[in-house]
Amino acid sequence: MKVKPPMYIAKQSDVEALGFSFTPEVQQKAKALEKMAELRSKMRSLMVMLETCTKCGNCAKQCHSFLGTEDYYNFPAARAELFRRIYKRYFTLSGKIFGRFAGAEDFTEETLGKWLTYYYQCNECRRCARFCPFGIDTAEITIIARHILSELGIMPKFMQGVAANMAKTGNNMGIPKAAVIDSAEFMESEMREETGLDIKIPVDKPNSNVLYIPSSADFFTNVDTMIGAAKMFHVLGTNWTIPSSVLEAANFGLLFDFNVMQEHNRRLKVATAELGASLVIQGECGHGWRAAKMYTNALNGPVPFRLLHIHEFCDEHLAKLPLKKLPIRVTLHDPCNYARAGGIIEQPRRILRACVAELVEMTPNREDTFCCGGGSGILMDEMFDIRMKLGKKKAEQIKAVGNIDYLVIPCSICKAQLPAVLKYYGMDKLEMGGLMDIVGKALDIKKT
Repeated sequence: MKVKPPMYIAKQSDVEALGFSFTPEVQQKAKALEKMAELRSKMRSLMVMLETCTKCGNCAKQCHSFLGTEDYYNFPAARAELFRRIYKRYFTLSGKIFGRFAGAEDFTEETLGKWLTYYYQCNECRRCARFCPFGIDTAEITIIARHILSELGIMPKFMQGVAANMAKTGNNMGIPKAAVIDSAEFMESEMREETGLDIKIPVDKPNSNVLYIPSSADFFTNVDTMIGAAKMFHVLGTNWTIPSSVLEAANFGLLFDFNVMQEHNRRLKVATAELGASLVIQGECGHGWRAAKMYTNALNGPVPFRLLHIHEFCDEHLAKLPLKKLPIRVTLHDPCNYARAGGIIEQPRRILRACVAELVEMTPNREDTFCCGGGSGILMDEMFDIRMKLGKKKAEQIKAVGNIDYLVIPCSICKAQLPAVLKYYGMDKLEMGGLMDIVGKALDIKKT
């Protein structure tokens, strides 16, 4: 059966230019099974996820992807089964002997088509693991399947483009150093006009104690996030800089290829050594924080520096900040990778209570939060309709909060997804932005 690949798949020439080998169709099955065998031998967690599920169905009602699309294969257990059936067929005795009667299935071209479709409709939010009675993390299977596809030379154009930009410039948007400096000078001018103070955004400043790794979007679309961080560092007298070689908290390798993730984390280690920093602070990016916190030491360690998130750093120094309470009522979106993977839960709440008149919680929140629907690197124009369906539960959460002045979105990908979702569901009048945006607005530091 000939399966047409989704329209968002990168061209062979672009994949090969990135350094990946494209596997001809006749060899794809053999190479995919070879990669499965390799990962099976290295990752005990994968074996647990593949062999434990009882298909109780509890994850279905907890998955925003299934609830939004109502597609059977977006039911987490069913999506995982697309991988599990192949595993059973080629790596278990019962599957080899009894085939489909043992829940096994031959690896076919249709298999690859379903993997491409449904493993890129999973946001890897890990909410299913939160409610699974066995703690099965089907996002782990999604990540493994995507990695195998990338090793075959099959990946979305969006992720191929991000990886190409990272290799060339050290950031997702492909921003050259000259443009970074121009943008920093523009923001410095804005802060000078507002406060009367000479607040710097230093780039590649040697002998800096602190390396700040923002999202590259903070230099263009989310400048108030960068300004908020710069104001805070200024007040605290922090000796900090931004490395132009790693101008990116995000690490898309986590979302499609382990080797790409390792290379980005290696860049972080090298930049820190070159600039002499002892503390690395990650900016507002959910999956980037997870990749840095969970994998930097494992992939390129040991690393001779302390690693913090910007919200942790702000929370640690909260008492030193001259904050005035903004007269607004806000609600907080908990990004999945903060709440379920990164330990960033109470810090944003403490910061907001110091900065605003009222914080109103969504329901559910914290570890039980619903995903924005744009996570795991599916912010592709070609997937707009799917993304809106995946964002439906989050839109319902925000609407249920009632009358608020501001939606706090402390993750770069969520900042790109949620404005589109709220516009789609008729809530585009709501003001929104990052947590550091609020900190910057609440800091009372005008020159007298």
